[in-house]
Amino acid sequence: MKLEVTNAAYNFITDKNLPLKYYKQITTKIFSLLKNPIPQDSKDLKGYNFKRVDIGEYRIIYRIEDDCLFIELIGSSNDDAVYAQLKRRI
Repeated sequence: MKLEVTNAAYNFITDKNLPLKYYKQITTKIFSLLKNPIPQDSKDLKGYNFKRVDIGEYRIIYRIEDDCLFIELIGSSNDDAVYAQLKRRI
């Protein structure tokens, strides 16, 4: 499976303010999605062709198309800002 990461998701992962602990959790989860793109803890987003998984304090929004995993957004799971950002992008 091929991995595609949007600029927004890439910028979130590479932000120098992101603690190393969370960087490791997020990147590990992304690579596990390559092996199993629909894990048991994934949920479909209503009204969108996206899925989400929670990892630690963060949420990963992604979609699967053919043989490609697209990481659209990563954001805090404590608020709805990631969903507002998704609405603006679509």
